[in-house]
Amino acid sequence: MLPLLIKFPVFDPIAISIGPFAIRWYALAYIGGIVLGWLYARSLIKNEKLWGGPAPISVVQLDDFILWVTLGIILGGRTGYVLFYNLPFFADHPSEIFELWKGGMSFHGGFMGCVIAVMWFARKNQIPILSLGDITTAVGPIGLFLGRIANFINGELWGRPADPDLPWAMIFPTGGPLPRHPSQLYEAGMEGILLFTVLAVMIRFGALKRPGLILGSFITLYAFARITGEHFREP
Repeated sequence: MLPLLIKFPVFDPIAISIGPFAIRWYALAYIGGIVLGWLYARSLIKNEKLWGGPAPISVVQLDDFILWVTLGIILGGRTGYVLFYNLPFFADHPSEIFELWKGGMSFHGGFMGCVIAVMWFARKNQIPILSLGDITTAVGPIGLFLGRIANFINGELWGRPADPDLPWAMIFPTGGPLPRHPSQLYEAGMEGILLFTVLAVMIRFGALKRPGLILGSFITLYAFARITGEHFREP
């Protein structure tokens, strides 16, 4: 009896193509994560009940901060990837460091970029650093979810070999003939949907009234989610 395997649904990594101009799903994931996160953050700031009064950051300040955090995500994420994942290659091909459309971003680099953006912007605008960090991490799972879905669409970062009897085991085009865990989807569920839900519930129960609680919870819960996901992800 043949094992039940799911054939990887091959996607075109290019979402929109007009002549020489092309937009990839990976880029749309970042754009979508930033835009949706910005809209969600605006709704949190406008809801005074969540803060026990006016939020310590205004909507106008948030709008200005979006550029800062976007630069932090992109510059930090790319720098982390270049330094920790493929430095010898980029040392020989330095021009490709700037070819972001080919993919290659690291979470820890992007997170450090966000930390720098939060601290710098908060100090410049006299905003409580922890409250700005709470807002930033509250919306973070949106981008993490979309990023993992983009990884799946690209057929990259697939999982370790799985039991052939696993109903959702999948053979990836670049992963050889072995059935594998679709670890990108596991991580999308844990780092995205589950983490967002837990933080949203905490916010509804007044977590924003305690500066730093959402930030600390995000770091802790993401760590557990990532450690769990790494058990299924191919190194």
